[in-house]
Amino acid sequence: MNTLTIESWYKPSGAEKSIPMGEFHFHVNDADHLRLEEAEERLQETHEREMFIDADMTNMELVTPAECGNLSDLQFRVYLSRGDERGQFHLVGHRESDGSLIYTNSVMIDQLG
Repeated sequence: MNTLTIESWYKPSGAEKSIPMGEFHFHVNDADHLRLEEAEERLQETHEREMFIDADMTNMELVTPAECGNLSDLQFRVYLSRGDERGQFHLVGHRESDGSLIYTNSVMIDQLG
């Protein structure tokens, strides 16, 4: 299991710029790691732009910044970096209180475990 601490951002509806929000702290378990690797392989084979994988917030031990509050949904967004075609992911969701887009900085999939 991988423990990550990643900077996060939010973008209120209609806003032009994202606003820093602090750090997300969470675990990526072995099953999710495998799903991320499989998504990376699929993107390399199919040349799709991106994939979204539902994240199970109850098994991630997710800790969000205080101003984030509860999330209404959370997914891993998987995509390939330009040039070297290596898989990356970040968390994407929406704040329950106002529907603002919430996301984290990206991580290379091959940096896990």
